Amino acid sequence: MPNASICTIGDEILIGQIIDTNSSRFASALNASGIRVTRMLSFGDDRQVIISSLEKELRENDIVIVTGGLGPTKDDITKPALAELSGSRSFREDPVQLGIIHRILESRGLDVLDINAAQAMVPDTCEVIPNRLGTAPVMVFRFTGGRFGHDCTLYSLPGVPFEAEGAIPDVIGDIRRHFRTGDIFHKTIMTYGLAESKLSKMIGAWESALPAGMHLAYLPNPITGVRLRLSIYSGRHEDEDREVEEQLKTLRSIIGDYIYAEEDTTLEAVVGKLLKESGRTLSVAESCTGGMISHLITSVPGSSEYYLGSVTSYANSVKENVLGIPEEIISKYGAVSSECVARMAEGVRRITGSDYSVATSGIAGPGGGTEEKPAGLVWIGLCTPRKTETFNIVFKNDRKRNIERFSASALDILRRGIISDLKV
Repeated sequence: MPNASICTIGDEILIGQIIDTNSSRFASALNASGIRVTRMLSFGDDRQVIISSLEKELRENDIVIVTGGLGPTKDDITKPALAELSGSRSFREDPVQLGIIHRILESRGLDVLDINAAQAMVPDTCEVIPNRLGTAPVMVFRFTGGRFGHDCTLYSLPGVPFEAEGAIPDVIGDIRRHFRTGDIFHKTIMTYGLAESKLSKMIGAWESALPAGMHLAYLPNPITGVRLRLSIYSGRHEDEDREVEEQLKTLRSIIGDYIYAEEDTTLEAVVGKLLKESGRTLSVAESCTGGMISHLITSVPGSSEYYLGSVTSYANSVKENVLGIPEEIISKYGAVSSECVARMAEGVRRITGSDYSVATSGIAGPGGGTEEKPAGLVWIGLCTPRKTETFNIVFKNDRKRNIERFSASALDILRRGIISDLKV
């Protein structure tokens, strides 16, 4: 099985000016093609650093993917560095890329300047994969065994994310033609409601008993929960399917309802699917989450089929005047209470006529907490056609993370409530 290293070039990455999304997209594509990614690296616009770093990666990997540093300005020095690395003696003009440059610039009403046309000049040691979305081509450098001790290939792509992503199919196609790819199998299990440490303890014996060659990774996220990924890096696909399914049977018996999906998805997508398939509708009343639950729900394509609307009742006056919560409920129990959040859920369900509603009221922090009601406390109300229930959870994170966890917990409680209701 070939292995690969992914490198990004540019000072703007190292100073945090931009986020590197190219590496994650290429890693996903390479893994799906049976190529194991050994590491991801970023280094700045320094010619010697680029050359020495790439030499090391080529010695240790079959494939090296490089993005960035191919612009028309003088500070983009990747191309001359690659020319030196590959032993190039001259540059040549690639006519296909030059034609693309003319088409792109002329379609924008721009003149083709010398600095633009120079993008089509490439070292004579490389092959070219045309970049149809931008001006800098993909350069392919192939090295035989004598240089780095084995045959290896370097692909240099522009750093603009949509251009790099657009070139992925062509690069993967070239890799498949020149390398014997393996079979990497990944199975994703999405869980919510268990901290990573508690989940690890619950499934520790199961994990220890996994067959040789099967690996488990924990990938926690405040909104999606803990993603478990089972990986097998060799074998035949039909065998891997069977082996993983056998292990999943045992896992389901251990953590059961904490599993909300056996694919890479989100709570809001799972809730949406339940509502859509059952023909039910949803509304939301939010206080401490400030509209985040509604945002997550409506981020799912097709959510208009089941989502009716929301009330962001941050102020008590809105809770009273819009949702119809009696003033004495809030004065007696407080806005952050079981009594208040139950009335919030019932109120928004009544206003919208939805089948289900979920509501939140809490203290996101860092201030506003008391000994009785600490910062990080959230009350969640769930109203279904059969009953109203309330739940409370305390998180100990910063304000942003608390709001994320409040929202995700509300979605998980809603998910469980819908499933329970549909079983009746």
